[in-house]
Amino acid sequence: MKEQQILGLHHITAIAGDAQRNYDFYTQVMGSRMVKKTVNFDDPGTYHFYYGNETGTPGTILTFFPWAGIGQGRTGTGMATEITYSVPAGSLDFWKDRFTRFNVPFTEAGERFGETFLSFTDRDGLNLALLVPGQPDDRQGWETKEIKQDTATKGFHSTTLSLQKIEPTAKVLTDIFGYRLLSQEGNRYRFITDTVKNAAIIDLLELPGGTPGVNAAGTNHHVAFRVADEDVQMKYRETILSKGLRITPKIDRDYFYSLYFREPGGVLFEIATDNPGFTVDEPLAELGTHLKLPKQYEAMRADIENELPTLK
Repeated sequence: MKEQQILGLHHITAIAGDAQRNYDFYTQVMGSRMVKKTVNFDDPGTYHFYYGNETGTPGTILTFFPWAGIGQGRTGTGMATEITYSVPAGSLDFWKDRFTRFNVPFTEAGERFGETFLSFTDRDGLNLALLVPGQPDDRQGWETKEIKQDTATKGFHSTTLSLQKIEPTAKVLTDIFGYRLLSQEGNRYRFITDTVKNAAIIDLLELPGGTPGVNAAGTNHHVAFRVADEDVQMKYRETILSKGLRITPKIDRDYFYSLYFREPGGVLFEIATDNPGFTVDEPLAELGTHLKLPKQYEAMRADIENELPTLK
């Protein structure tokens, strides 16, 4: 049963520098919805932003820890090195014009596995891409005054993991997560799960002489895979332990439950549940408009609000 398996990507979490700059880029330039404004569970003086579609559907959610003054990271092996969004056919010219207007660095459209894509970076240098998928994507993007359904990002198409050697990571994808090798172009290997139609692809880029990445601004922190609920999640925990890998206990993240483990290539993986979702503490119409705090920090709200940078 598909419900008992990994259901593609849940979310991806990255690191930013300035909170306002990050917020402006993703809500204004990219037109994503701020789905949740909360704080880092381990550092409540730091925001945790969630951007996605209207409801924060798994497979659309890009999250950030914006740490002021953290310094620039370095993209390299042992981390996710590109996040690729699905966009409608015919929309790449719109995005080129938009990126030019907002001074967003981008490269001319290229082709990968027969699909056309446009690479760009956010204000911290995080590597992103927009791609017109070969298979229809019927997800609804979040509309803004300037970005409508015919151009809006629909959610993740894929993410790329850069590795010095791909075999150990590939075995996690195939033997534990149920992915299969779909295709290969040079040193890029495409893996896909058949349990979902979208956010179903992981590309492994083999770089034998690659320099390990350094986590700071402009790099990805972890990649989260989706499961339906905690029962499925805990079965995966037992499987991962049986393979000799270390994995955390179940952690309550308020909007989903999480397990974390570092796969053999060095990338931090998470397994996250669909439940309870982002409307557990805010109605749908108000998602992302209030600062929501984990229960253990609610008594410290005044101090936390005073420490966090004010968003305009």
